[in-house]
Amino acid sequence: MAKLSITKIFTFEAAHALNGYDGLCANIHGHSYRLEVSVCGPDSLSFGSDGYIRSEAGNPKDGMLFDFSELKACVNRSIIDLFDHALVLNREGNEEVAALLGTRYEKVLLLPFQPTSENLLLDFARRLKEALPPHIALKRMRLYETATSFTDLEF
Repeated sequence: MAKLSITKIFTFEAAHALNGYDGLCANIHGHSYRLEVSVCGPDSLSFGSDGYIRSEAGNPKDGMLFDFSELKACVNRSIIDLFDHALVLNREGNEEVAALLGTRYEKVLLLPFQPTSENLLLDFARRLKEALPPHIALKRMRLYETATSFTDLEF
C-alpha cells in the first residue's frame, strides 16, 4: 500500500570533534549538514484516505497533510536554531574546554553523548517529536554529514 508523506530539506553548518576517535575526526572540524525530514499522519496515511488530509473547501490549508511552513518552523525551532554554526562536543572531558571557548564564542554545545551523525540524528528525532503536533508523526529522517555519507532513521 502506498504511503503519503511530505519531506522538507534543511541545511546547516556545524563543527564537532569525537573524543578518543582513532582518526582525523578526533580533531575539531566542520560539516555542511543536510537534514531531510519526512512526516505523515499517525497511521502513515494512505492515498485516497481522508483521515488526516484537510478537506475544507476555501481553507488555505485544504488538501494538505501538514503545511511545509509549519514543518519548517518546527524543525528550525527544535534543531536548526540550536545547532547551526555551533561547535558540538561530548560533555565528557570537555567541560573545561567549553567553558574557555564560551568566554569568546556563543554556540558551544556540550551533549551527553559522542556527536556522531548517528547520535545527532537520534537526538534530533527526540527534539522534533516533542515539537510536532500530535496528529503528525515522523516517518523518516536522514542526516548527511558529507555529500556522500549519511545516517537514516525510519519510524
